[in-house]
Amino acid sequence: MDLVDLAFTPALQQAELVRRQEISPLELVELYLERIQQLDGALGSYVTVAAEQAIADARTKTEALRHTPVDELPPFFGVPIAIKDLNPVVGMPCTYGLRVLKKQVATEDDGVVTQIKRAGFVILGKTATSEMGTLPYTEPNGFPPTRNPWNLDYSPGGSSGGAVAALAAGLCPVAHGSDGGGSVRGPAFCCGLVGIKPSRGRVSYAPLGERLSGIATNGSLGRTVADAVALLDVMAGYVTGDPYWLPNPKPSFLAATHTSPKPLRIAYCTAIPPVGEADESCTQAVLETARLLDELGHHVEPGSFPDVSELIEPFIIVFQAVLNEAGAPEFVLGKMNRWFALRARFCSCGKYLRAVSQTQQVARRIVAFFDTIDVLLLPTYLHPTIQIGEWAKYRPAKTLEKLLTGLLLAHRLTPADNPRSPSRLASPLTVSQLASN
Repeated sequence: MDLVDLAFTPALQQAELVRRQEISPLELVELYLERIQQLDGALGSYVTVAAEQAIADARTKTEALRHTPVDELPPFFGVPIAIKDLNPVVGMPCTYGLRVLKKQVATEDDGVVTQIKRAGFVILGKTATSEMGTLPYTEPNGFPPTRNPWNLDYSPGGSSGGAVAALAAGLCPVAHGSDGGGSVRGPAFCCGLVGIKPSRGRVSYAPLGERLSGIATNGSLGRTVADAVALLDVMAGYVTGDPYWLPNPKPSFLAATHTSPKPLRIAYCTAIPPVGEADESCTQAVLETARLLDELGHHVEPGSFPDVSELIEPFIIVFQAVLNEAGAPEFVLGKMNRWFALRARFCSCGKYLRAVSQTQQVARRIVAFFDTIDVLLLPTYLHPTIQIGEWAKYRPAKTLEKLLTGLLLAHRLTPADNPRSPSRLASPLTVSQLASN
């Protein structure tokens, strides 16, 4: 197989090639490390490349193939993966997008990293995130901006911007991300990938727990639906003491992709009250997706999304409280996070608790909306992908306004259908050009 084709081969197929010993874990790791060395200087998708650790792990797994029965191998044995730089990996720096932490090496794995290792993955390194994971573009101070492989003038989104840039450019076959307000789904939209933010409790936050009252969760990114759900299958699971959890699905998410679903009740809309209507190009993507779903035999009709006016302010209160609680000195933070942390200091404990309660109340109303439908189709963003530096120039209040008008979410949208998405723009360094190097 051509090496470029191999780099873009789905992770599940790579796992099968390893099992059949048509390719070794070491060969796969060396392929991706070479591509990272050649191409990532233009993208800035990785903040740490753990070449020595990855090669050592791959050699051990290559040797193990010789004497381990195939049916005893974990599902992704020998397949490389990248971890977002908000989750500690033992022996690697964990910066959280802060330059002062570039030399802070983790001494233990986060729980989701443990799950990923148990599945047999080889970790290539850590991917770039926006500072503290708070922004929809990945341009933290002290790091090069992360760029979209489809067009280097554009952002891959955030905060999982490094993960999607690496994945779209063939610098890893599958990637870990996380999402509180769109940090998996938005970047997936920007780069034409599959991104899944699982339901609260699907993926454990053990051992440390989480600080956003269930708003954020780890998620999966792939170039195919099968890869994304297979990664979710191995990340998911209850750990003793989790404050909320979901039972593992039967059949698994991956197994569900092999069966045709019954006709679903699907509603679609292109406006998010009270924010407004999506950009024309994003609207067209929703309408085209609705048409395709209708042709597949589902019951598709126009709908409307519940008014989320009462969710906006409490979400901001909970979100900004985490920045203040983290205790990072002001001088190490960018202007947006300094502003969030300052606002949080003037928020009483009572106001915070009321905000948590209100988010739960609004969530109940949204969940009740699904009593009569199975799927709600929305635009991922209400605007096209932004350029590098486009939002960084704004004052914090203006950036927050942009966040509220642009980062409302959806579950089913084909990013390449957006005529102004990066895949439709003239590009000095397109994915095809990256692949040919």
